[in-house]
Amino acid sequence: MTHTTDTLTRFLLPDAGVRGVHVKLQASWRDILAPASYPANATELLGQASVASALFTGHTKVDGRLSIQLRSSTAMRTLFAECTAAGTLRGIVQLADGGDDAPRDLTALGDDALLAITIENPGLDPREPQRYQSLVGLTAPSLDEAFEDYFRQSEQLPTRLLLAADGDRAAGLLLQKLPGDQGDDDGWSRASALFETLGRQELLEVGPEDLVHRLFHEEAPELLAQRPLRFDCSCSRERVQGMLISLGETEARAAAEPTGAVDIRCEFCGREYHFPLTELDILFSEPTATSPAPERLQ
Repeated sequence: MTHTTDTLTRFLLPDAGVRGVHVKLQASWRDILAPASYPANATELLGQASVASALFTGHTKVDGRLSIQLRSSTAMRTLFAECTAAGTLRGIVQLADGGDDAPRDLTALGDDALLAITIENPGLDPREPQRYQSLVGLTAPSLDEAFEDYFRQSEQLPTRLLLAADGDRAAGLLLQKLPGDQGDDDGWSRASALFETLGRQELLEVGPEDLVHRLFHEEAPELLAQRPLRFDCSCSRERVQGMLISLGETEARAAAEPTGAVDIRCEFCGREYHFPLTELDILFSEPTATSPAPERLQ
């Protein structure tokens, strides 16, 4: 097994007919938090969403990236977390002006709040990825409960999920009954009862192999695979140039007028991009300036 603080571990409870995924983040979680300073609830939600995005890549076939996004018009405007097939993570929270923290109960975000899982896989045309999006009902107070409900309804398979995060670590555990008649008659009941004994603090403190053994040793768990996870941002100077082109020459020059340059900071990693007017002249004089721009800066 991989010796790193940031891992995704897949395991099987063969007699019970149950599969599981465990994620533990430490270094990558600190890197996600580094560019911004979030209040306590927002920090916890971002950590939980980051873990969930990784967990779901271990549960669903993803060749590109999987993202979790929550939008609302109240205290927390945007919660975004993403994990790629290569095991790279990034995420942000955007709060409403005024400095209020995100609510502890997600149902307090209002009726217009929207939670979505999006899978983006490479298409035949690199500029046209294949996107699959599922909406998740926000009828539960926490992210893990909302996702549990979603999996039960969409996949019609019993599912348990626990997410935890603080300022230093984030972790999650997902259990799901295997489809069909795999496992003995009360296998899911046994696994679910053992899962119920797990608390968020224990989930944060105990490593994957020890946790799986501690919870499920009576079920003879099989560790199937483990892969490392790390923080990475896909922003680049070329992507920022594409964003400026999509903005248009008039708007880009207007943005540069006060200081003589356009300065853009990536919210995911904190990297700064500086475009003086001389570079804008070159950018908008090149033939590529008329080519299609990226849909969004990532």
